[in-house]
Amino acid sequence: MAKIDRLTEQAKEHLETGESIIAVVLGQYEGEMFGQDTLRTGIFIATVEKIVLYCKTLFGYELEVFPYSNISSIEMSKGAMGYSIKFFASNNAVRMKWIQTGDVQQFMEYVRSKIEKTTQEDTPMVDIPDQIQKLAELKNQGILTEEEFESKKKELLAKL
Repeated sequence: MAKIDRLTEQAKEHLETGESIIAVVLGQYEGEMFGQDTLRTGIFIATVEKIVLYCKTLFGYELEVFPYSNISSIEMSKGAMGYSIKFFASNNAVRMKWIQTGDVQQFMEYVRSKIEKTTQEDTPMVDIPDQIQKLAELKNQGILTEEEFESKKKELLAKL
């Protein structure tokens, strides 16, 4: 059995009953042990509700859960050793590098869609006509140029 499959099976024991796995990637997780930076082979699992980090350790495992509502951004890059994924959750940077196994594109697309959906749900509705009126006042006061006003007005009207 491939390492990604073995780790995924072990991690399933820690998921909620019936929780669906959308995508899994395997790479080197950058963590800390005894105050020293370490690299461990591990997986990121994208489920419907969260990202799960699962790594085997010498005497057990490391498991961390990141609900999408706590993730502010996610980044991906590709280098000679494979892909890197880094995301920010509750002011912590979580990074896995040298990813060569798993569906990185599916993982990224799904996580981005969940973060965007969570962000949209958390964003209060803005009264667009009120915003345009405030912009007009700024234009009349000479704070905004006509071009800036029209550009922002067009942007706001597109949200209607």
